[in-house]
Amino acid sequence: MADYDSGWNGNGSVLFTNVRILDATGEMPYSGEVLVQGNRIKQITRGAARFSAPMTSSGATVIDGMGATLMPGMIDAHLHLSWNNAPGIEPIQLMEPEEHMLVTMEMAKLVLDAGFTAGRGAAAAKPRLDVVAKRFINEGRYPGPRYLAAGPEITTVGGLGDSAPSHIPHEGLNLGIVVSGPEEVRRVVRTLIKYGVDSIKLNLSGEEITGMGAEETPMSEEEVAMAAKEARCRNKVLSAHARSANSVKQCVRHGIRNIYHASFCDEEALDLLEANKDKHFVAPGIAWLINTAREAEAYGIKPGSSLAMLYERELEMCVDTMKKMHRRGIRILIGGDYGFAWTPQGTNARDIQTFVEMLGFSPMEAIQAATKYGGQIMDMGDELGMIKEGWLADLLLVDGDPLSDVRILQKKERILAIMKDGKFHRAPRVNDARRRLIA
Repeated sequence: MADYDSGWNGNGSVLFTNVRILDATGEMPYSGEVLVQGNRIKQITRGAARFSAPMTSSGATVIDGMGATLMPGMIDAHLHLSWNNAPGIEPIQLMEPEEHMLVTMEMAKLVLDAGFTAGRGAAAAKPRLDVVAKRFINEGRYPGPRYLAAGPEITTVGGLGDSAPSHIPHEGLNLGIVVSGPEEVRRVVRTLIKYGVDSIKLNLSGEEITGMGAEETPMSEEEVAMAAKEARCRNKVLSAHARSANSVKQCVRHGIRNIYHASFCDEEALDLLEANKDKHFVAPGIAWLINTAREAEAYGIKPGSSLAMLYERELEMCVDTMKKMHRRGIRILIGGDYGFAWTPQGTNARDIQTFVEMLGFSPMEAIQAATKYGGQIMDMGDELGMIKEGWLADLLLVDGDPLSDVRILQKKERILAIMKDGKFHRAPRVNDARRRLIA
């Protein structure tokens, strides 16, 4: 990173000038200037005006973008910071907590380095990993995205996350917390809230790689209702691993806001979601399907094998389902279940390309799925995810036009600057053409 001054944070005010502003509202980019004061966007000026007096009177540091695109930081709606890019579940489960905490912080930096300035935790591998990661990021002790902490997934006996072998019934070998019955659900939800999580996640469907079919729905209505009741009374958001049609219907019935996957929705489930589309977000995790089916041979999943074909089948269903949801106006967000060896952290922006090429999103719609709607799932929809006056200064300076080729957002060298909360995580290149200090 010798070409970047990653520790430079300016003098309190930064003026981006000579930039194309992609504000993620849906409006086409326009030329202009953006003034950041503290951690907020203070002023936006349209047109070719340069170094206007109101903007520079406070002695702002000027960043000459030289025609680069200024856009909001990207947001991952389905983030697992404690997934450690391992070639399977066991290396995640069996890692010692002390090592695992450090690895989680390494993953946080990888995600921020890729231009993701925020992310919604979808599940943690151990109870307090997300909670501590969020706190250390917020305190400025480690670099990472804005983060909302999840706990481990809550699952049923034999369900996704209950991976301990039958002859070693040890909770520590499970990626999720195993429950059976409403009272066990009540205790686990209360315990996770005590630990400080922001959301409660339920595994409502299976997962082919674990041996429980994706279209199975193992958690009872009574168990789901108990989790919803306990989370709601403490103002916690509910999330769900929900691939099956019935599990998606459970999400709507019980007010589970964040729905992950939803590949096998039938018409009834789609109708329910459409009727409640302002109450739910869907993050399909499509990168997991693509990469597991087609790009995991080095890790034991050969394309064309029985397991790979199950994921090919789900991928086909997912693409069809997401196209239907998109036409119905249901909010679909990026977040591809990154964190395994074949879906490594830091490649998260591939989802944007996939949304365009496979799901029929326009480039603008795909970028909004990674910005505008990301701000909403972060519960910050009135201050994060778009470039507006008064909004938080989470910004990317991109070499090129992402609307012409969304793939450039996957190229670290094309992201010239990363600003989070008004401070540079990656400052622009150090040269007079791109940075000058106005006295």
